[in-house]
Amino acid sequence: MRDHGGDLGKARARWGKGDWLDLSTGINPVPYPMPALETASLTTLPGAEALADLEAAARIAYDTRVRPLPLAGAQAAIQLVPHLKARGRAAILGPTYNEHAAALRAGGWAVSEVSASEQLEGADLAIVVSPNNPDGRRISADRLEALSEEVGLLIVDESFADADPSQSLAPRLGPTSDRIVVLRSFGKFYGLAGLRLGFALTGARLRADLAELAGPWAVSGPAIAAGRVALRDLDWQRATRDRLEADSARLDTWAAEAGWTLAGGTTLFRTYETPDATEAQDRLASQRIWSRIFPYSTRWLRLGLPGDASGWDRLRAALS
Repeated sequence: MRDHGGDLGKARARWGKGDWLDLSTGINPVPYPMPALETASLTTLPGAEALADLEAAARIAYDTRVRPLPLAGAQAAIQLVPHLKARGRAAILGPTYNEHAAALRAGGWAVSEVSASEQLEGADLAIVVSPNNPDGRRISADRLEALSEEVGLLIVDESFADADPSQSLAPRLGPTSDRIVVLRSFGKFYGLAGLRLGFALTGARLRADLAELAGPWAVSGPAIAAGRVALRDLDWQRATRDRLEADSARLDTWAAEAGWTLAGGTTLFRTYETPDATEAQDRLASQRIWSRIFPYSTRWLRLGLPGDASGWDRLRAALS
């Protein structure tokens, strides 16, 4: 199932319109404070100089030696991955973000989901999401490097790594790292998901292949302008990581008081084990708070973070 958070249509259809607090995504609810965009970013095609500067900013932010390839979100990279190799057997460490399997199947791959990284070995293409969505599972960089030698091509989706980049594989990549592709999302951590910006990090040969598949103007002028500024703002990044850590801890405390157990997550979202996830979602929805449940678990419920005091007050009252 290609189900996602962030679409309030289902909630409104059942519970009605109103002032909804959408906690169904893992997008930072306090976005980067973007300065006003220059008109030229909207009226002219993106130029090579601006794109090169965006790549340089991403290289700093991700502490990597490779040349990041800007794309229209990590999702754009996911759509390109099935075309990097001849079709074969793909294995995905699950449960995880469902678009990886959907894109591979649409591309003609035979796809299986496995529950342990050892079961990925021997696959023509392997997918690991780390930190994982929705349980926050992390696979160490050492293990991922070793795994890359046991599969044809390893895709590591680090869309939620900005909140805690300590285990990122990006710093270990070099120009000859053509057995690994690391995906990074811009919109989640910076709270600007609508811009559609992300990056693929890999060796020079695979980068050229991905760039050819993506075609010219793979990212918009406004996305380039935003990334050039935000990716260089190290002070904002540090302050945001501190705030997310404090806010996620506060949410854990309230969830525990409600009788829920932490199943995992990142500081951008928390996944809890509840007695009945559907009942818990309905109870929150009756108070116009939207959460996320999953087709493979009757007990897991995921919550993002409120972005202001009013949202926190509403959630506190709903959980009490």
